[in-house]
Amino acid sequence: MPSILNKRRAGVLLHITSLPGAGEVGDLGQEARHFVRFLYDTGIAVWQTLPLGITHADLSPYQSLSAHAGNPELISIDWLFKQDWLRLSDIAGESKEASEYPKSYLLTQAYQGFLERADEGDKLSFTQFCQAKDFWLDDFALFMALKNEFQQQCWNQWPEQYKDREKKALQEARRRLKPQIDVTKFQQYVFFRQWLELKAYASQHGVLLFGDIPIFVSYDSADVWANSEVFKLDDNGEMLVVAGVPPDYFSETGQRWGNPHFNWHNLQKNGFLWWIERLQTQLELFDILRIDHFRGLEAAWEIPAYEQTAIHGQWVKAPGKALLNAIKVALGDIPLVAEDLGIITPEVEELRDEFHLPGMKILQFAFGDGPDNPYLPSNYVTNCVAYTGTHDNDTTLGWVEKLNDDDKRKIYDYLGNPQTSIPCALIHAALGSVANLAVIPMQDILELGTEHRMNTPGTTTGNWRWRFHWDQVTADRTERLKHLVSLFNRQV
Repeated sequence: MPSILNKRRAGVLLHITSLPGAGEVGDLGQEARHFVRFLYDTGIAVWQTLPLGITHADLSPYQSLSAHAGNPELISIDWLFKQDWLRLSDIAGESKEASEYPKSYLLTQAYQGFLERADEGDKLSFTQFCQAKDFWLDDFALFMALKNEFQQQCWNQWPEQYKDREKKALQEARRRLKPQIDVTKFQQYVFFRQWLELKAYASQHGVLLFGDIPIFVSYDSADVWANSEVFKLDDNGEMLVVAGVPPDYFSETGQRWGNPHFNWHNLQKNGFLWWIERLQTQLELFDILRIDHFRGLEAAWEIPAYEQTAIHGQWVKAPGKALLNAIKVALGDIPLVAEDLGIITPEVEELRDEFHLPGMKILQFAFGDGPDNPYLPSNYVTNCVAYTGTHDNDTTLGWVEKLNDDDKRKIYDYLGNPQTSIPCALIHAALGSVANLAVIPMQDILELGTEHRMNTPGTTTGNWRWRFHWDQVTADRTERLKHLVSLFNRQV
């Protein structure tokens, strides 16, 4: 196991979109650095985010348009002004503030400014970026240009020559759509450059960035369009089966995610190259990576594409051991965390443990099944990540408010009847546990209720929009967090 996961550390779970700021979502600008300083000041050494990809209309970062590309909505416009690639004089109708324009328009204007005013070093850097990322960037930029041309339709609705990737049609499209393609590549260059600057700033403050890899990708993505052989599709490119999970704690009908399943036979034939390249991109961006729905590497729930719920599916084996071995050979012992929640079998635990991957322990799941419950801190091992809750859980305060008095008494009894609120007591328990890493959602640090939860699994509206404000980060909460991090020897 990489040494980075062996040291006692504390972390905070907060997606970039949840940062404060003037725009519609948080970005990679000064507020992100402010948050790094907050972590440093409290002794917290890990910042965990959600996936960084471009979302669809539902805003879910787990259904993105590319497994590699960063979301341009996270780009800091102020940074572009500081580079002098964007000026107010570049913006039509100068009476408006830049923030009143769509970010896509501002990025297009910034690209023109880049061509006119960037120095030779920056232009060379852009060229080198495009060359280094061409294994995914060329197809992605063309995909986005075609998607725009065809009114954002899913690629399976495009004219046949583009849907089927006929060589002559793609060559002609690359010529015809070159201006749009170049802007898209520039957006990715700016995103990666801003992110890597943030990563360097975090590193200077002793803060590690912890990313998340959805095991599956969206059907409407550059990945599926450009790599159809990697997925279980029929001869027309339609999905045969879709991903999800059977009925569980979160949903009586299960969750029908709708992602295509992998064609593991084809992936294995070329040494899992698609997966290895995907991880290479994420390792450039993050110090630690979580594989979401890790159990899908041992067996995944396959639902016939025509089914409307996840009830009528079946578990189908996956070559997780072969994949993880191939990753180890190609990339070494990389810092991976297994999201091992849900229906976990001995085979999944064996796969996780064979590769010494830390699993996840959620305190909100700890108090219902007696003393053998694996989520109780007394049953933890050091090689795990402890959480009060995750982005898929209610906030801890919201969860507590739905418990009856008897359930609350059981929690207080286990925790030693502390003279504090249950959310604070669970933070205390997570940080005080033997888990090498303990991660607290920002909502729990701020003791916020259900209306502040990030996501409700099984729903498609009203999610992924939560943001915090610095006036919620009071001095007493900051000092209490700093005290607990130090008390349990988790400081930077």
